[in-house]
Amino acid sequence: MGSDQNQTSATSSSDDGLPEPVTAAGRDGLAAILAAPERAVIALDFDGTLAPIVPDPDRARAHPEAVPALAALAPKVAAVAVVTGRPAEVAVRNGGFAGVDGLDRLVVLGHYGAERWDAATGKVTAPDPHPGVDAVRREFPEVLASVPASRGTWIEDKGRALAAHTRRAEDPDAAFEALREPLGALAERHGLIVEPGRMVLELRPPGIDKGVALRAYLRDVGAGAVLYAGDDLGDLPAFDAVDALRGEGLPGVLVCSANEEVRELASRADVVVPDPEGVVRLLAALAARLT
Repeated sequence: MGSDQNQTSATSSSDDGLPEPVTAAGRDGLAAILAAPERAVIALDFDGTLAPIVPDPDRARAHPEAVPALAALAPKVAAVAVVTGRPAEVAVRNGGFAGVDGLDRLVVLGHYGAERWDAATGKVTAPDPHPGVDAVRREFPEVLASVPASRGTWIEDKGRALAAHTRRAEDPDAAFEALREPLGALAERHGLIVEPGRMVLELRPPGIDKGVALRAYLRDVGAGAVLYAGDDLGDLPAFDAVDALRGEGLPGVLVCSANEEVRELASRADVVVPDPEGVVRLLAALAARLT
């Protein structure tokens, strides 16, 4: 099913504004959530899904209606989890998730699941960082300086990973492509991998992704159904996980927050919404349906 078909079909919705999935698997997933919300997990990416993409990631903030929508929905389902590549504490701060009535059971799985923040305790738990991250941190500026096309690219230090953002480069696409090979070599030297995204190349430890994190969390809470929403290439492992789990008998819904830079998710989603505002509207409609 092509992305154009998905995006056209996904505009249809019920009378209360809840989008209708365009696939049979998606409709089964939504039906399972509506039938037994107390066993359903709502899992969401942060940047591009709950928060609009901005030139400076440090200034990214959740859509103004995201927290109210989540607070209305969370008490009616088994759990709500934010699954993000950001450090958990950064996502909590930028999302405004701490100390919110109704979100006392919210979990933020940061660094692709390497970190976990629980609203109930306000604490982050995590293993020791991969030693390769420190080595990459020392060499990263030199690698950028050796690539003329990367001028304007800046490094985001996530603690457990580092990322080169090309959105503010003179030619963002050219910088992105020019950095793929040297950053790939840098990552390989120190036992890391490169994860491409929307004008960003992130170097992080292997064996950690949103699919692994989502599977583990769903298993821990004994989920009976799942809805996952994302917008970028880093969300594909979570999409893969939901697809695999549906094959194993766990109903699920895949939601794409669409954009022009990454189209792969839209072609696989059961529901496509145009942006984070569309995600927020979906969450609010689902909360209203479960009243």
